Amino acid sequence: MPEKVEDQAVPAVSFFDPALKEVRRRVYYQWSRTVSILCIFVLVVLSIFWGSQYSTESKYTELKVWVVDFDGKTDDYRTNNPVIGPAVVNTAQQFIDSSDLHLGYIIKNSSTFDNDPWAVRQAVYDEHAYAAVIVNPNATSLLRAAITQHNTSYDPIGAIQTVIISARDENTYYSYVLPDLAIFQSSVLASFGPQWVQSLITNGTDLTTIPPQTINPAIGFTNIDLRPFTPAVATPAVTIGLIYLIIIAFFNFPFLMPIHAQLIKPSASNPPLKVPQWLIWRILSNIAAYFFLSLFYSLVSLAFGIPFSNSPVPDTVPANNPNAYGKGSFVVFWMLNWVGMTALGFPCENMAMVLGFPWSSFFLIFWVITNVATGFYAIELASVFYRWGYAWPLHRIVEALRTILFGTHSRIGLDFAVLFIWIAVSIAFFPVASFIMGWKMRRGLA
Repeated sequence: MPEKVEDQAVPAVSFFDPALKEVRRRVYYQWSRTVSILCIFVLVVLSIFWGSQYSTESKYTELKVWVVDFDGKTDDYRTNNPVIGPAVVNTAQQFIDSSDLHLGYIIKNSSTFDNDPWAVRQAVYDEHAYAAVIVNPNATSLLRAAITQHNTSYDPIGAIQTVIISARDENTYYSYVLPDLAIFQSSVLASFGPQWVQSLITNGTDLTTIPPQTINPAIGFTNIDLRPFTPAVATPAVTIGLIYLIIIAFFNFPFLMPIHAQLIKPSASNPPLKVPQWLIWRILSNIAAYFFLSLFYSLVSLAFGIPFSNSPVPDTVPANNPNAYGKGSFVVFWMLNWVGMTALGFPCENMAMVLGFPWSSFFLIFWVITNVATGFYAIELASVFYRWGYAWPLHRIVEALRTILFGTHSRIGLDFAVLFIWIAVSIAFFPVASFIMGWKMRRGLA
């Protein structure tokens, strides 16, 4: 009779049936605890991302723009009464003294650069400033010569140059630097124009006999982008596409762990592998998996036409996509993605073993958000709290990728060094994480 009772199906009951009282209480508690943990996690982790852009406006002055006046200060064009340089410097001083939002304008003495405008370009390339406004040594001389010699070929934009390097961080340039520089340029022209016309009239110049461009606009700006961010298809390679680098590395663990487990589980046909050798196998096989995964990840960029074979060019010469390593740039690109994926992947695997599923998903979200917040946005515009981002893997990967693809200022040795440190620390912790996972499994906690 008891056997027949056990074979009979247990009838289903309604949700509020008294028989489910204890189960309901347990479900209520577990549901409340889990949702509370998720809510707190969302609040804390997303605050890290939102916080990276909090009060960005108050940090505008961290984006340094040098204003350097060479007008009439070199031997070839020396003059005691330049007019263009002082006008630009006065406008810069007005911006500095203004309480309005503006970039961090700094007036630099030309002697700091040995009166060499090319030295300013080099400094911008070396990322000592986000931009520079350079008043050329011959600015006033050419303008006055155009009037006295009736030079109809005079080009006003030869007076001043603005130098940027948008491939350094296209979002920051397009969102903050370029709009503010446009306002600065307009202010210079609006201030200089009336004063210049008044000075011509005061000196008795017949305005009808001189080239019209020497009156209006009289001066202008040559905009020089040493390393433009182009082509648009490069965007995924240095921004959103890198999120998939983290995700691919994370999912390496659940796909390969069942394969690794076959070596450690004894069966009738084979004994278990020694634990130290099992750990070595897992580490080496993971690195090998990242090697092939990073290759195919890199091939996507190659297939969609991102340039990888352009020759390098001198730092101060404007150029589109001058690849830092010439025809070998794709190999370096692949190696960076391999090392980067390894640096991003091993922490994911360690935390998957320590936390187990589904809690390891928490780490994935944390890992993605903290890397994106410090890798895709200018840390200079964030609070000092985010300075740890300089040591985070994605920041170093993005910086090195820009060097490879656009020929920006190179810190690639430091970038690789930081990534290797992440790998070394992760491998050192790997046996500990494996022990924690085994301990939890033996106690039925995983």
